[in-house]
Amino acid sequence: MILKVKVALAGIGNVASAIVQGVFKYKDLSDDEWAPGIMHVRFGPYHISDIEFVAAFDVDSRKVGKDLSEAIFSEPNVLEKFADVPKLGVEVMKGPVLDGVAPHMREFRYGEGFKVDDSPSVNVADVLKESGADVLVNLIPVGSYEASRAYARASLESGVGFVNGIPEFIVSDPNWGELFRSRGIPAAGDDFKSQVGATILHRTLARLFVDRGLKITNTYQLNIGGNMDFLNMIEESRLTSKRISKTEAVTSLVPYQIGARVGPSDYVPFLGDRKVMYLYMEAEQFGGFKIYLDVKLSVMDSPNAAGVALDVIRAVKLAKDRGIGGPLVGVSSYFFKHPPKQFPDYVAKDLVEAFIRGENV
Repeated sequence: MILKVKVALAGIGNVASAIVQGVFKYKDLSDDEWAPGIMHVRFGPYHISDIEFVAAFDVDSRKVGKDLSEAIFSEPNVLEKFADVPKLGVEVMKGPVLDGVAPHMREFRYGEGFKVDDSPSVNVADVLKESGADVLVNLIPVGSYEASRAYARASLESGVGFVNGIPEFIVSDPNWGELFRSRGIPAAGDDFKSQVGATILHRTLARLFVDRGLKITNTYQLNIGGNMDFLNMIEESRLTSKRISKTEAVTSLVPYQIGARVGPSDYVPFLGDRKVMYLYMEAEQFGGFKIYLDVKLSVMDSPNAAGVALDVIRAVKLAKDRGIGGPLVGVSSYFFKHPPKQFPDYVAKDLVEAFIRGENV
């Protein structure tokens, strides 16, 4: 029997590019080989190579109408090519625009931005049904409140599992969670927690300080980058949920109130897809003396999330196979910054392994 995980991607930006390329880079690995950024080469019954792309949505005229294999390398994407991708026979279709493109992204103040396609948007739910998709992954720009919910509704209408990779609170919202649960559709989210990125490092250090008895007083995490995600986020009004997501991911591990400023800080075009993070922590040690920590982390931003996405996609398909509907709590806690319920990462990892074995959701 040939197993397939049929995937639809909403937002063909740098993360989508890394996801698609990643499938082809690691498709020939044996089950016991190690793939950086992948929890398991075979997640339950599904190998990385079992992931098949069947639908794609975007709003940029430089991507709409192209084969997905070509669109992932089209401007304004800046992620370098790291794997050969054959023609996939999947045309990128015009998705709903709504608030998915910020006004400043249309102005080309930086010589980049979105060139919104003028063709009519497709009915996403109909496309999902016709394509036979198992899972829809939301990767549209941060701050897309209405557009994200349009894709979530399309998942509900079509019976397709939903993965919310951005900081719009859908899977973690009890009302939306109940909608997915009542219709027997699995969902995971919100906001991907990267392989080793700013949030997971910040969480680990905060947990270390708490476990070793230090009292954290203040912390900040400042992030800069040069991809379209960072250009989109120079508009502070689109960052409300992002700041909440990143801040709560850190402060949820601290059992008292602290001063915290966490989130994107600036767009630096020459960085491309590289993200640079500056982290500061201030705490009180024994005797009332102060301890100060300064850390700089530099990573490729989009691949950092793509490996996580490949695991989540297969987790949602596994839940679908088992007839599990609603938010996947353990899976979401391990792979996302703003899950329905926060757990320490070591606990969340155990929950995912138990989920794979069929012991919980």
